[in-house]
This record gives sequence, structure tokens and C-alpha cells, in this order.
Amino acid sequence: MPLVPMRVLLDHAAENGYGVGAFNVNNMEQIQAIMIAATETNSPVIVQASRGARSYSNDNYLRHLMLAAVELNPGIPIAMHQDHGNSPATCYSAIAQGFTSVMMDGSLMEDGKSPATYEYNVDVTRKVVEKAHAAGVTVEGELGCLGGIEDGHGAGLSGDEALQHLTDPEQAEDFVAKTGCDALAVAIGTSHGAYKFTREPTGEVLRMDIIREIHERLPNTHIVMHGSSSVPKHLIDIINEFGGEMKPTWGVPVKEIQEGIRHGVRKINVDTDNRLAMTGAVRRVLSQKLGEFDPRYYLGPAREAMAELVKERMIAFGQAGQADKVPKTGLADMKARYGTA
Repeated sequence: MPLVPMRVLLDHAAENGYGVGAFNVNNMEQIQAIMIAATETNSPVIVQASRGARSYSNDNYLRHLMLAAVELNPGIPIAMHQDHGNSPATCYSAIAQGFTSVMMDGSLMEDGKSPATYEYNVDVTRKVVEKAHAAGVTVEGELGCLGGIEDGHGAGLSGDEALQHLTDPEQAEDFVAKTGCDALAVAIGTSHGAYKFTREPTGEVLRMDIIREIHERLPNTHIVMHGSSSVPKHLIDIINEFGGEMKPTWGVPVKEIQEGIRHGVRKINVDTDNRLAMTGAVRRVLSQKLGEFDPRYYLGPAREAMAELVKERMIAFGQAGQADKVPKTGLADMKARYGTA
């Protein structure tokens, strides 16, 4: 099965009441971990790369790693997604590289740091939708600003500051109508990175009510949760046990993500949890085997740790067991559906 448009996965998820994890990659071990988990759980999957990942890995390496994943796992529907495109040009280059989905994050200016005006966001997102849909490619937009910074992208807002830039449900309705985006990332108080909340999140700082209202207004638009790693304490403990110095922090509880899935969330971004799992595994090996110098013997356990974490999320999100049920719809089919063929 070739790479599929992300819209195909999200539509199937909506029809069957589950969510799809979108897992960030930078290297071979991470892609392998995701595919191990997807194969063992029979899960459709979204593999996504940020601008930082594309720069680190180089587009050609990344593209061929993705093609290898497709070749080795023909029964798994895989969408290749550009995460946080900072400009139309970034999204266009991703489409040229074979990505089947792109995110135009017009909530920030092209510097990836300064909050943008609503008018700017609508304009750049609409431009990307026109270009992407002509190729059958899915588009994710974002409205509102998340806290924190990821791969240099983000306004660096604190938790309290992020609460001043939440998504307005009424504006979300207008945004989708004007841009035609397939999916909408919403700001509900979450942040990029490991340090999301300074205490266990409640309804005051994790605004799940916004998701419920947007879903009521836009029942046919796929909602995306960014900054959705749960930051499990046991992963922090492993890192600190073997020489790390991570401060106490709280992420988004899985039960809250599951609540979101019941109200229209179809794509859930997970990156930090995977990084924590891999880092803890590497630290454990290098602390217990001081003479070890072969990357295979610490990256192998790191890959295994990430695969286990991804499996847990796939099962929790409900995508496990769905891979062989997803329609075999390609880019050409989506072009016809968009009326651009």
C-alpha cells in the first residue's frame, strides 16, 4: 500500500469513533519503532516530521526511510505529514518531497515565534489548501497559540500566557469555512515539550470544553490535539535514576485525550513521550555498561522502549485493529474528491 492522504485515516477514524496518533520522527530507529508498534497492533499511523527533523535528517534520507517503511509494511496505511509548516513555501516543498499531508501553522508568523493576525492565518492557510488539494494532499490548520517551543517553533508562551491565546469556537467555524482545511489544531491550554503543566491539569488549565463546543459547531471537521504527550512519571524517574536532571512536570492525561476523541479529536500529536522513553533507555545502558560504545547496543533498547510506548498509545486511542479496515484511497482519488482532478 503506498503512502495515503491523512484525510483518509481521519475520515475512517471519525466513522468508527477512534483517534490516530501522529508520531514525530528524526531518524531510522524512531520510524522503525513506530512501524513495529503499528504492525503488532494492526494500526493505521501518521508519521510526521517537523522542519527541524527535515533539516536534521535531510529530506532525501527521510523520504527513503518512509518508503522503506511502506515497502516493509504493505498492510499498514501510513500518512506522511509535515508538522508545523511555518510558511506556504515549507508546505509546498513537503508536497514536492512526497508528503501526503501538510500543516500550515498560520497561527504564528513565518519566524515561527510571533503570533499572527487572524487575517494572515486565513490567507496563508487558504493558499496552501488550494495547492495541496490540487495534489490530493491533506491540510491541517491551526487556530490559537500553544505554549512552549518545539524544534524552535512556538511563541514560547508560559502556561498562563497560553490561556490568553485559546481557540475561539465561533472563529473556528469561520476559519474552516474560509480556508477549507481538512483538520484543525486547537489551542486548549496544552504546550509543546516536556514541561506542560506545573500541577496535575484540571478544567481551569486544560480546556476540554473548547473541544466539545468546536465539535458541536463543526461536526465534520477533524480536530487535532497538539502538545498531547502524557509525560509519564516513570519515564522521568528512569532518566533521573541514570544521571538525568528533569524537573517534576505533568502532561495531558490519557483519559483526557480519550474524552477528546469522544468529541471529535481524530489526530493526537505525540513526541515528548517517545523522546523520554528513548532517552531513559539510552541512559540506562550507558550507566550500567560503562564500556559500551556500539550505538546498536543503546539505540536498539531505545527503539524497543519507544515501540512499547507507541503501542500503548495506539491501543488507548482506539486505532489498534483498524489498519486492514481503512479504505485503499490514494492521492488521485482525493484529487477527484476535492474536484481538482
